[in-house]
Amino acid sequence: MSMTDPIADMLTRIRNANAAFQTSVSMPSSKKLVEIARIMKDEGYVEDYSVADTKPQATLDVTLKYGAKRQRTITGIRRISKPGLRVYAKKDELPRVLGGLGVAVISTSRGVMTDKQARTAGIGGEVIAYIW
Repeated sequence: MSMTDPIADMLTRIRNANAAFQTSVSMPSSKKLVEIARIMKDEGYVEDYSVADTKPQATLDVTLKYGAKRQRTITGIRRISKPGLRVYAKKDELPRVLGGLGVAVISTSRGVMTDKQARTAGIGGEVIAYIW
């Protein structure tokens, strides 16, 4: 059975696992989900991710990261552009999450990147999610 919004499913699985202090979470994999996990790792929100080649579909395993005394590194995570309402931003209208403390994940013509990388590259795109 196909999912209508696999990105929202991924973000919800990570949000729920983070709330329950689980060490890892797994989900069906796709290229875009792996890119979002890569951005989350590069920005320091998750510890690691890996793709396991399982049947009928590959599985993406994300290892969550916690600070000292079980402090969450992900305080909030929100899906912005949905299948029913796509949200796009021009290069000079890219959002800043919490005044630059958070990260906006942007899907551009050059791939999935953060709002800071898109601002540096001078391109806009679809605003996928906010992570803070």
